[in-house]
Amino acid sequence: MLTSYRAQASLLFPGVLVSLIVALSAQFVADHYGAPAMLMALLFGISLNFLSAEGKTVQGIQFCARTVLRIGVALLGLRISVAMISDLGVPLVMLVIAGVVATIGIGLLVGPRLGHGPRFSFLTAGSVAICGASAAMAIAAILPKDERSEQRLVFTVVGVTLLSTIAMILYPILASSLAMDDTQTGIFLGATIHDVAQVVGAGFSVSESTGETATLIKLFRVAMLAPVVVIATMVIRMNVKTEGDMKQPPVLPFFVVGFVALAALNSIVALPEFVTTTAGTLSRWALLTSIAAVGMKTSIKDVAQVGGAAIALIVVETVFLAGFILIGLELLL
Repeated sequence: MLTSYRAQASLLFPGVLVSLIVALSAQFVADHYGAPAMLMALLFGISLNFLSAEGKTVQGIQFCARTVLRIGVALLGLRISVAMISDLGVPLVMLVIAGVVATIGIGLLVGPRLGHGPRFSFLTAGSVAICGASAAMAIAAILPKDERSEQRLVFTVVGVTLLSTIAMILYPILASSLAMDDTQTGIFLGATIHDVAQVVGAGFSVSESTGETATLIKLFRVAMLAPVVVIATMVIRMNVKTEGDMKQPPVLPFFVVGFVALAALNSIVALPEFVTTTAGTLSRWALLTSIAAVGMKTSIKDVAQVGGAAIALIVVETVFLAGFILIGLELLL
């Protein structure tokens, strides 16, 4: 058995190593030039697309794009706790849940009118509604696969990351023009910006209290990932039953079970700060490495074929979510 594990590790090592090197390079650029690390990892990965076609790196890249991705999503659970959610209060919790549900609904409604099927519509809407690139990768993991799955995922990650970066710059200005106080601004930023890093950047650029509020709201949106993925998995299983050529996803994907279990553990036990901090770091690096691998499995030509209607769909979902939360805040506060 030990020999078998060593052989498997030897097979995966070259691809895992190159994926990690791409992730490290992306983080270096992000730290020194302020570019989004996820986007950099994806673009660097695409430039090395040939490594996933043949050679010693193929198996390891595939491993990072699937297994390492799921581990990263599961570890996000240690950032969530019941106490954190209860601190928000029922009205805000309901507003955030309504925003997630409504955005997914509008994506599924508008997507077909722009020529996209339910898979791409749900992928984009879920990533906009929940937590950007991380949600896109988690949702892609449970969707039935076809020849366009990778290009849909890459396009979605690029789209939500770019829009999230734009929102990080424009939304604080919008909040100021609407005369929002620090708390209202924090709620708005946390409930509307796609990626966690951009939420933190936008929130703390306004004030410390705004940053703390925005981060708390955003982490609750991250917690929505588990129920959304579980419900989507059940719907997919019901529909795939009639399609003999597709493999049904499990009712509870293991990474969702891990996410919920770790969130429950964090709610029940007062974990040392270094444990949650380490888990958060590992999660971020796992996701960064996996998105580098996804990039290496995709060509620019494939991504370009997605078309302008896909851009329009993500923009519509983003604008809808911002408008929905603004109206909700006006009614609640």
